[in-house]
Amino acid sequence: MKTSLKNAGMIGAMVVSWSIYYAVSKVLVGATGSPLLTGFLLRSAALIFLTAQLLLDGSFARLFHQGRAAVILVVIGVFGFLLDLFANLGYAHGSLSTGTALLKTDVLMVNLVTVALYHKKLYLSDWLGTLVMLFGVLLVLGVDFGHMSFNLYDLFFILSAMCVTANAFIIKTAQERFHEDADMISYYNNFVVLVLFGSTAAFAGDLRLPAADTIRGFWPLVLLGGLAQTGIYFFYYRNLKHYEVWIVKLYLLLMPIMSCFIGVFFLGEELTLRKGAGILIVLLGAAVILLRAKLHREENTPDDQLRHQRHHHHGHRIKERH
Repeated sequence: MKTSLKNAGMIGAMVVSWSIYYAVSKVLVGATGSPLLTGFLLRSAALIFLTAQLLLDGSFARLFHQGRAAVILVVIGVFGFLLDLFANLGYAHGSLSTGTALLKTDVLMVNLVTVALYHKKLYLSDWLGTLVMLFGVLLVLGVDFGHMSFNLYDLFFILSAMCVTANAFIIKTAQERFHEDADMISYYNNFVVLVLFGSTAAFAGDLRLPAADTIRGFWPLVLLGGLAQTGIYFFYYRNLKHYEVWIVKLYLLLMPIMSCFIGVFFLGEELTLRKGAGILIVLLGAAVILLRAKLHREENTPDDQLRHQRHHHHGHRIKERH
C-alpha cells in the first residue's frame, strides 16, 4: 500500500512540476519576448537548486568522475535543447494548432519504438486508450481541427517530437546500461541546455538583463520556474527508471489537465465546455490503460516461469522430507 502511494505521489509530482513549468515559461516568454532568454533564465535558476541538492547530499564531487558515461550525459542535454529549439522554430513559422497536435505525436512514437525495437507487447486496448487520451488532450489544448493547415515549417514540430522520444529512451539507457542516477543525468542535462540556450541567445542578440518591471514578481517567477524544472528532473527521471517509457508518456498526457486548471485559477483563463469534455475523455482513456491487467491475462515471462519452477521444486523437496 505504501509503495503504491509512493508511486502515485511520484507520478502526481511529475505532472504538477511539468504543469507549473509550462505555465511559468508561457508568462516569462511573454514578458521577455524571447524564448531563448527565457530558457536561459529558467535553466540558470534550476542550476542553483540542482547544485544545492548535490552539495547537501554530498554528491557534487561525482560530477567530475563520470568517465565514458559523460558522453551519453552530454548527448541527453543536446537532445533536450534540440526539442525546445525545433518547437520554437515551428511556432515561429508554422501553425499553432497544427504544431500543438504534432508535438503530442511523441506518445505514438514512443509506442512504436516500444514495440518495434524493444519488442514489448502492447494490446489493442493500449493503443485505443492512447488515442482516446491524445484526442482528449488536443481538445483541452484548444486545437482547432477545422482550421489546421500544414506547411514545410511544421516539420520542425515532428523533429521536436522525435527528439523528445529519443531522449526518453537515451535517459533509460543511461540508467540501465551505465547505471547513472537521476541526479547526475539532471545536472549534466541542465548544464548543457543552459550553455546552448545562452550561446544561441547571445548569437540572436537576446542575452540581456530583462526588464523585471514588465510583470509583477518577475524574479520570483524565474525562481519558481527553476524549481519546477528541478522537480521535472527529479520526478521524471525516477519515474523513467521505475516504469516503461510508454507508461510515463501516457501519464504526462494528464499534464494539460493540470495546466488547464492552473490557467483557470491563476491566469484568468476560462474553462470551456470543450475543455471540460476533453478532460473527461482523457480520464476515460487513462481508465482503459489502467485496467489493462484486468482486460488481459498477462503471459508469464521466462523469468516468471523459472521462479515458478524453483518454487515448485522447493515445495516438492519439503514434502519429501516429511
